[in-house]
Amino acid sequence: MSPNEIQTEKSWSFDERINKFVEQLDKLDPGEKARLKRSAGKTLAEANNAIGLFYKLLPYNVWRGNEENYFLIATLYPLADASEDVGNFGDSLRRARSSKPDDNKGLDRRVEILLDSEADEQLAYRLRQAVRFLKSRNKPVHWHWLLHDLLRWNRHGRYVQRRWAHSYFVGGNASKLENEAEVNEQVEV
Repeated sequence: MSPNEIQTEKSWSFDERINKFVEQLDKLDPGEKARLKRSAGKTLAEANNAIGLFYKLLPYNVWRGNEENYFLIATLYPLADASEDVGNFGDSLRRARSSKPDDNKGLDRRVEILLDSEADEQLAYRLRQAVRFLKSRNKPVHWHWLLHDLLRWNRHGRYVQRRWAHSYFVGGNASKLENEAEVNEQVEV
């Protein structure tokens, strides 16, 4: 990604609820992170000793139908480092690729499976695997972007999946205008 693309992504504004939520995650102590980590990839109903903590972190005006997406991010957050310079999740995965093309076949397939995942436990499970993989390669995640994209995962045209695929397989971000339209789209978050 060029410095101009990074600057463009940094300048985009995310919904204030997303910003506030990630700020709250940044403030967690190690014990709180461990509580959330034990529920990584699980639903709120399956949460182990993390429901109270999660609702303390959640901004008050989040649409109830999106609480599972916020919970997923909260439980994945302790698994990998954060950075605002890495672009979307496809960019993070691209940075984790090996310099040897033959070594990437397995990762390429995992990314294809992730992109085809439905927004249910399947997506949560695949994302947990991908975040752990990124951690193993010391690659950070842009948590604001990931939450932003999860909230739009089932949108018509699958533009989140297309943008991740473009970023991962082609490199760089999809068209700036398309991304700006998506960021500024009004949705219940």
